[in-house]
Amino acid sequence: QVQLVESGGGLVQAGGSLRLSCAASGSIFSTNAMAWYRQAPGKQREFVAVITRGGITNYALSVKGRFTISRDNAKNTVYLQMNSLKSEDTAVYYCNADVLSSGSRSDYWGQGTQVTVSS
Repeated sequence: QVQLVESGGGLVQAGGSLRLSCAASGSIFSTNAMAWYRQAPGKQREFVAVITRGGITNYALSVKGRFTISRDNAKNTVYLQMNSLKSEDTAVYYCNADVLSSGSRSDYWGQGTQVTVSS
């Protein structure tokens, strides 16, 4: 069984910064692409950023230039550095990972971490 556990959310003023972490644990052979999504109240979950195992990144236009995704393959951990936060960044942030474990490849989600940006 594979688990993803996020941390680092909280309350921050507009213009501030937060760093989210997501650690994958369990019977993992390797983690492929790892990503962050978010869901604001009353809205659908949306893509934020993704990073391949080799370090290639892609971002949603709304966060490009403000957020940075990175990863530590040895720790099966992905990070999201969020700078210049805006009130519209308020959401529950979810980690997603494409994991190869015990001979099978599956998609996993974390439980989410709340990020609240006050204006």
